[in-house]
Amino acid sequence: MADAQDPANNLPAGYVPPRVWTWEQPSGGQFANINRPVSGATHEKALPVGAHPIQLYSLGTPNGQKVTILLEELLAAGHGGAEYDAWKINIGEGDQFGSGFVEVNPNSKIPAMVDHSVDPAIRVFESGAILVYLAEKFGAFLPGDPAKRAATMSWLMWQMGSAPFLGGGFGHFFVYAPYKIEYAINRYAMEVKRQLHVLDTHLAENRYMAGDDYTIADIAIWPWYGGVARGDAYPGAAEFLNTAEYAHFNRWVAEVGAREAVQRGRLVNRGTGPEDQRVPERHSAADIDAVRARMRA
Repeated sequence: MADAQDPANNLPAGYVPPRVWTWEQPSGGQFANINRPVSGATHEKALPVGAHPIQLYSLGTPNGQKVTILLEELLAAGHGGAEYDAWKINIGEGDQFGSGFVEVNPNSKIPAMVDHSVDPAIRVFESGAILVYLAEKFGAFLPGDPAKRAATMSWLMWQMGSAPFLGGGFGHFFVYAPYKIEYAINRYAMEVKRQLHVLDTHLAENRYMAGDDYTIADIAIWPWYGGVARGDAYPGAAEFLNTAEYAHFNRWVAEVGAREAVQRGRLVNRGTGPEDQRVPERHSAADIDAVRARMRA
């Protein structure tokens, strides 16, 4: 029988997990004031509803960018029914726990969407589900060919399962945790490096994630992994993870990032970055056009 671990070597020293966990506030870290172990609304707050069929309640995080990028791609492809209002949900202020938001997404996570083009309106939550819903609704960015569709869905589900290691795992301990924990950072860095190698190996033989077709799989993966490689997420992570060594992956990051709809969509509902490069709310193309014009000036 292995020797019991010495609690003196734990972090913090002497820590021994109790038999039953209890919530003790604050738990530390940047998001300690908004994380909680129970669901449901904390306050009454109705969600606004704009003029367009699609109402998006989100924040310009990678998960939020997935949806706004797809909506901008749909509009660029001529799908006028994809016009949308994008309302900013400030998770730092607990907007996600308002009664209206919880009614749309009982899990209180962004993004959440309501499609008012049908009666009754349809709520959709979880970014991957929203991508599939919109792609099927408009018949775009999700191939009809069974093999290509299977590839698209496989890589989409890969992203949904892999990104928590990058964000909630590596990103949290590398940037947001109240102190650096070598074991946690190393453990998640190893996993993210493996994921980057998976992407690089695949993209060595494929232009996009599902082959020659640009799909919702690319739209889902790019904000997370492309964001790290570009230095848009988790300061210092690109250098720490040496993302520059993945040539095929970086070719794809650059190609997808050059798309006009991607550049537009990633600006929407942003809460970080230069003030003049944010579109807090989007109600028409002009909202993004104005920011893009300032960026070009």
